[in-house]
This record gives sequence, structure tokens and C-alpha cells, in this order.
Amino acid sequence: MSQFNSNPTAYDKLRARLSVESHTWLVTGVAGFIGSNLLETLLKLNQRVVGLDNFATGHWRNLAEVQTLVTPEQWKNFHFVEGDIRNLDDCHRAMAFPHADASPSEGGASVEYVLHEAALGSVPRSLADPATTNAVNISGFLNMLVASRDAGVKSFTYAASSSTYGDHPALPKVEHTIGKPLSPYAVTKYVNELYADVFARCYGFNTIGLRYFNVFGPRQNPNGAYAAVIPKWTASLMQGEPVYINGDGETSRDFCFIANVVQANLLAALANETDALNQVYNVALGDRTSLNELYAHLRNKLLPHYPHLDGVQPVHRDFRAGDVRHSLADIGKAQRLLGYAPSHRISEGLALAVPWYMAQEKPSQRSMALS
Repeated sequence: MSQFNSNPTAYDKLRARLSVESHTWLVTGVAGFIGSNLLETLLKLNQRVVGLDNFATGHWRNLAEVQTLVTPEQWKNFHFVEGDIRNLDDCHRAMAFPHADASPSEGGASVEYVLHEAALGSVPRSLADPATTNAVNISGFLNMLVASRDAGVKSFTYAASSSTYGDHPALPKVEHTIGKPLSPYAVTKYVNELYADVFARCYGFNTIGLRYFNVFGPRQNPNGAYAAVIPKWTASLMQGEPVYINGDGETSRDFCFIANVVQANLLAALANETDALNQVYNVALGDRTSLNELYAHLRNKLLPHYPHLDGVQPVHRDFRAGDVRHSLADIGKAQRLLGYAPSHRISEGLALAVPWYMAQEKPSQRSMALS
């Protein structure tokens, strides 16, 4: 793993600690992109993991891939619950890892740490169907808070979003200054933060929200209308299809590799300093890349394998409703209170992500692109 410095980080120390301590975790949205990466890391650290998913956006193939990356003994530490966070009973059902010889009524090891990733992402999806986004992201979130409170978990770490900054123009984005939401999705993620804060105040319940900034990496879905930009563009380039850039391409984002997000989740879940608890944190690189620069990065990494990309340019079209022009995170708070230290810059992350996407491409598609 590439790191910005060679000294042991807080995350290095945490991983060493977990390698000799066994805890029980719940990962919601476990079959999704971020959830499956959290699962992989936790199992490799010999942790017990309950996973909850309804496969609305997650996939069995993500779980199957994780199984190939861990040992059989580590895989036995995973218990999957198929269920929907909109159903409170499903949320309660996921709050224990069953003993091998126990019946369902006898329960098992109680969940200690919740990593709540289940949600309906995407600004365009929320604009097309705000009611479903609200039901999953707000009602489902509240159900998870209630179930976690009832189970007496030690901490509840949840996926917040940089969309919460809305129309506030200042850069970099700092946690205590936000604007008005620009989409139904952004509203739901802000309400999550309000609910988490209320639960902390009313029930003495430890919560930490992580405002993700444009996460990317292996197992991020390149297909569908709401695919994230990096996997979608990578797939289009490999297949010889046009890449569309909304606007002039100078729109910029703080792209964050998945390993940085996994690190932030584990650091947040196990945080025990009073000042660090019941907070929201930016999770990003602390640097920004324009869409034009991103396109160049991707094309250059693919070009040695796909010669048809030589000289290929993107197609520009209108800006997309609900999008912000620029996004850049101040990660100082997470660095100071959690010990967060991003291990991968965008070029290092793409060096790991692009080969994964190439490996997923069907041979027939690659032959067509090269012909």
C-alpha cells in the first residue's frame, strides 16, 4: 500500500490492534461497492461481520468476489441477512451474529459496531424519484438508528455526503459551514446528520457521519443510468463508446479512493476520544481534479492496452441539473480527531481501479474495441 509517509499511522496501529481482537460488526449495504470493500477488510482482519442488503443496488457478484479474496476460515466469520432497511424487523434481525450451533431464537454474538452504508445514491435518481430516495435514505436510516440503539451497539458510523454542502460556494468545504441542498438526495443526507445528532443528544448514543467525496475503486458498478463517473467513463473508453462531459470539463471534484474510505470508517467506529464522537467528518483526499484532467488520466492509463484511444476526445454537453461546479474537502478535522491519513492519491487509486475494470470486461468486448 502506498502511503504519504513511512511512519506508522493511526490506521496502521488500529489494524494491528484488530488483528488480535475479535469484534462483531454490522455492514449495511454489504453487497454494494463500499459495503463489500468494508467486508473484505474486516474479514481479512479476522472480524465477525453481519451483512444486510436487499440487492436494490448491490450484487451477489461483489460478495462472491470477496469470498475469493479471503480464507475459508475468514469467510465463516460472515453472516448474510437479506433484508430491507425500510423494514424495522429486518434491521433488528441483523443485530447479532448467530452461533454456529444456535437456533435463530437463541441469538448469537451481539453487534458492537455498525457501519451503515445502505442508501439510494445519485442526484439524478433522487430528482427522478424523490419519494423512494426519501423512504430509503430517511425512513430506512431512522430504522437503523432505532435498531442500533435497541441493541446497545458501541458506535454507529454512517455514510453522509458532500452533497450536504449544497450551494455554499466557499472552497475548501469545512464541516461546520453548509449551504442549501440542491437535490432531494442532498436533503436526505442532511436529515441523516440531524437524526444522528438527535439520537446522540437524547439517547447517549455514539454516532459519526462521514461525508464522502466522489469515492471510486474496484467493485463500483459501471452500468446503469446512475453509474459514477470513473467506472462509467472507463467502461465507455474500453468499449470504444463516446465519453460525455457535462459542461466545459472544468468542473472539479475531490476524488477519493475506496481504501481511504475504509480507513475512515474503521477509525470512526473505534474512536473513543470524547471530542471525536458525535461529529461529521469530510472523507476525501483534500485535492481536486477537473473532469478534463480525469478524462486524460483514464485515457492515458488505458491507452497501452486499447490503442484505439489514441487521439480520442470526449463529447461535451449541457451541465446537469443539481450538480455543483466545484468540490474540495478540508480534511483537517478528520486528520486531527480521527488520525485519518489518506493512503492513496487519485493516480495511485486509478492504478488499482483501472486494472480491475479491465479484468471485468468481456473478452469479446475487448476484441471489438481493438478491431
